[in-house]
Amino acid sequence: MTEPLDPDMFDPVCPSTLSPIRFGDKWAGLIIRCLERGPRRFSELRIPLRGITAKVLTQSLRALERDGLIARTPHPEPVRRVDYTLTPLGRSFLVPMDAACAWTGEHWEELLDAREAFTAETVGASPRSSAVVSPVGRG
Repeated sequence: MTEPLDPDMFDPVCPSTLSPIRFGDKWAGLIIRCLERGPRRFSELRIPLRGITAKVLTQSLRALERDGLIARTPHPEPVRRVDYTLTPLGRSFLVPMDAACAWTGEHWEELLDAREAFTAETVGASPRSSAVVSPVGRG
């Protein structure tokens, strides 16, 4: 049995949102981190991934399964449930993820400065261009 996931596992001001390096979709890296300590059920994954919808979580899990990074194991009895776990390939993916996190940590201030400068430039832009290019959710 794995330990329960901390609902505050991912700080809302998490550096993962600042990193320009993406692994799969917006949620893939966070899902992989949730599975790092062992198998999890769908409902357990939703706890630390605040803001993810059931549909998007399902899509992300399917994409990770398709790529061979996670395995889906259905258990029909005694209570029907499905567990998700990292495959050996998925576990090996933690190494480049750790490198990306370390890089983001080293360049945290530069990344923040760049985003703030971008925001300052786009606020003064014309309404059409600021509506097209929004600093919120970039990446």
